[in-house]
Amino acid sequence: MPIVVTGLSHHTSPVELRERFAFSDAQIADALGQLRERGVADEAVILSTCNRVEIYAAAPDSEPALGQALRRFVCEFHRISEAPEDALYTYRDPQSIDHLFRVACGIDSMVLGETEILGQLKLAYKLAHAEKATGAQLNKTFQKAFNVAKLIRSETQIQRGSISVSSVAVELAESIFDSLKAQQVLVIGAGDTSEKAARALRSRGAQSILVSNRSHDKALALAAELGGRAIGFDTWEQEFQHVDIVISSTAAPHYMLTRDKLEDLLRERGHRPLLLIDIAVPRDIHPDCNQLENVYVYNIDDLQGIAGQYLEQREAELELCQRLIARKRDELLDNLKAHPANTDLGLHEQPAGG
Repeated sequence: MPIVVTGLSHHTSPVELRERFAFSDAQIADALGQLRERGVADEAVILSTCNRVEIYAAAPDSEPALGQALRRFVCEFHRISEAPEDALYTYRDPQSIDHLFRVACGIDSMVLGETEILGQLKLAYKLAHAEKATGAQLNKTFQKAFNVAKLIRSETQIQRGSISVSSVAVELAESIFDSLKAQQVLVIGAGDTSEKAARALRSRGAQSILVSNRSHDKALALAAELGGRAIGFDTWEQEFQHVDIVISSTAAPHYMLTRDKLEDLLRERGHRPLLLIDIAVPRDIHPDCNQLENVYVYNIDDLQGIAGQYLEQREAELELCQRLIARKRDELLDNLKAHPANTDLGLHEQPAGG
């Protein structure tokens, strides 16, 4: 069965479009079921992050239009009448396998060589595996992708320097404020990205960190680790007059902060600068907030400018990474052809490993 990937990423579309295609965890489970019930694909994994939404699928060779079927499915699922032709891409193997390996290694990321995407990819695979949406083809392919990512990390310097969206966000904060020690930080959402951002802030000297999350237990746990303070998800606005930096990454389907709401909150703050870093997709902060005086709003696409300064030192490693990926891709294709029903690659990787 051929392996096909269809999706869109920061390379092909702005955040305004990506957020329309984003899947929540609950939607992923539903979509995986629909893909099989409709006969679109025999196997599927859905990856949905702030920078990309992709469906990896396998179907019999008798299905020549799998890519088109996936494009129709993702548009229909999100009730999007028609996506811009150049926003959605489709790759069939071997290009689809190359693409997956590049994604796993952080080579296709906004921040070249970042490591967060590997954890996100493993979670996407784990969810698909739990939903019984994967089989021999995708099990082998994703296990090999995890193995390749480990190889790239150990044998190249592609991850030299700042290696995550979270750490880039913190460097943005340092470019606005001379020191983080005197700034009050509010982290909204205690998920993986917010947690990494909070830890990076702490490592750069932030002493006062507030953590707010829908699950107060998660907020308490993270605040305890950071020496900060957990606050209620419904009461974080009461602390806003003391806040200087907000890093928001929730899974809310609507804006957490609009211009009208922020104007009310600003009246208690005076004229102090306020930095709002929105690393959520869909976005948490309405872009109109950036029009307010002394308010600086940056979304996930805005981080590209800071990420650019790290490219030069990493691009020298790209050729070596590409050679390693090509070799491992050919190994996988040979294995898939020789043993299509055998899921054991000898990689010692748990099928649903995180």
